Amino acid sequence: MSIDQSGEIVTEVPPFLGPEWGDVFGFALRDSNLTAVMRDTCLYNTYHNPGPPVYLDTTIASSFDESFYKWGFGLVINWSGHLDPSDGVMWDVGPGSLKYDGETPPVEDFASFYDWENGGLTSWHNADGTFGGNGHQVNPFTGLPYEPNIVPRGDYGRVIAEFWADGPDSETPPGHWFTLLNEFILIPESGAHRWRGQGPIIEDQEFNVKSYLALAGAMHDCAISAWSNKGYYDYIRPVSAIRYMAEKGQSTDPTLSNYHPAGLPLVPGLIEVVGDAHPLADFGGVDHVGDIAIRTWKGPDYIEIPQIDEAGVDWILAEQWWPYQRPSFVTPPFAGYFSGHSAFSRAAAELFEMLTGSPYWPGGMAEWPANQNQFLVFEDGPSVTFNLQWATFMDASNESALSRIWGGIHPPIDDSPAREVGRVVGVNAFNFAETIVFPDWAMEFGGDGFIPSEACVGDFNADGHIGSA
Repeated sequence: MSIDQSGEIVTEVPPFLGPEWGDVFGFALRDSNLTAVMRDTCLYNTYHNPGPPVYLDTTIASSFDESFYKWGFGLVINWSGHLDPSDGVMWDVGPGSLKYDGETPPVEDFASFYDWENGGLTSWHNADGTFGGNGHQVNPFTGLPYEPNIVPRGDYGRVIAEFWADGPDSETPPGHWFTLLNEFILIPESGAHRWRGQGPIIEDQEFNVKSYLALAGAMHDCAISAWSNKGYYDYIRPVSAIRYMAEKGQSTDPTLSNYHPAGLPLVPGLIEVVGDAHPLADFGGVDHVGDIAIRTWKGPDYIEIPQIDEAGVDWILAEQWWPYQRPSFVTPPFAGYFSGHSAFSRAAAELFEMLTGSPYWPGGMAEWPANQNQFLVFEDGPSVTFNLQWATFMDASNESALSRIWGGIHPPIDDSPAREVGRVVGVNAFNFAETIVFPDWAMEFGGDGFIPSEACVGDFNADGHIGSA
C-alpha cells in the first residue's frame, strides 16, 4: 500500500503516468523536434529525443556502458551517504563557492563533471581536496563579495532534496519556477519591468501576464519532451537498479561465490560483502554473510516520528536501499530518463535570463530560508538554520538538478541530457511567446517564434531604436 501526492491510498502497483505525452499539442515545439519510434509494436512520438541512456550489459564485462551504468548508480549510493549532518563535512553553499556555468557534458565527460566522491560538481572542489572559493567573486549589483554560507553538507543535501522535491510548498516541479518568478522577479522591489531588461517600462500586470505565458509555454514543452521520452525509453529508477544489482551479488571478485557480472562493484567503506564480523552479519536474526552491504542513508524504516527522528547514515543491506523520500512515496511511478526536474529548471533559467536581460537574480542573489529542525518533512532537521542562495538563474537550475541525485531519484544519465533539452526548449518557448506578446515587432523578423540573432533586442517596433529615441 502507498499514498499518492493527493493523499489517496493506492493498494496496487500504480500505472505508468503519462507515456502518451508525445501526442500532446505543444507550445513552441516543431515537427523538426519530433522523432517517431517503435517499441513493442507501439508508436511513440518523442520530442527532443537525446538518444538512449546507458544500460546494464553483462555480455561484455569491460564495456563502457556496463561500467558507466554501475558508476552512475554507485554515485547515487555514495551521495545518499552524504545525508548526515554530523559527519563533520562543512561546505560554503553561498554563491562565492557554488557556481554553474551551464555545461551539459556528454556521457564520456560525466566523471570530470560530477564529483563521485565528494558530491556536487568537480568545479566546486580544489585540487588540494579543499572545498569552496570557486564561485562568483563579486555581486555585480553591490560590488561586494558574497558572504560565506557555511553549513553541514548533510544539511544542504537534505534541504535541497526536499525543497526541490515538491517545490517551496506543494507545487509540482514547474510550480517551483512560478513561485520563484513571483517571489523574486515580479515583485515591485525587483525594479521597473522591461521586456528583456530593455525598452520601455511595462505596467506590472501586463508584464506579469506576458511572463506567465512564456514560462507556462516552456514548462508545457518540457513536459511533452521529457514524458514522451520517459514513455518510450521506460528507464529504470535508482531504487530498482540498486536493489537488482545487490540481489545479483558483486561484480569485482570472480573468485567469491556471490560473484555475478551484473552485481554491484565493491568499494571499501561504501559497498562491501558482509563477512562474519560485519555488523549486519546476523541482522534481524537472519544470516546475511555473503550479502552486499552499503554505507548510505538508512531509510524511513529507521524513522518512527519524522518530527524528531533522523535515519542517519550507516551500513544497511543494499537490497533494502531507499531513496531519500517519504515511505509512502518511495519513487515516482514513471520512468526516469530523462529528468523532468532538470529539463524544467534549465528551461526556466534560460527563459528568466532572456526575460530580464541578465543572468543574475534581481539584486544579485535570491534566498530561501531553511529553519533549524523545522524545514525538513521526511525526517528531523536541518541541524542549523541557513538560507539556500543563488546568484544566477543557472545556479538555481543546477541545484534543482543535483537535488534529484542526492534525493535518490535520478542518476547522472537522467540529468545532463535533460539540461540540454531544457536549454533548447526554454529559448524556443521564449522566442515564440515573444511573437504573441509583441507581434508587430516579431513579425518584422518572420513571426515564427525564432528571432534571428541579428535582431535588435529591445527594439519592439522594429524602427531601429530602443525606447523612445
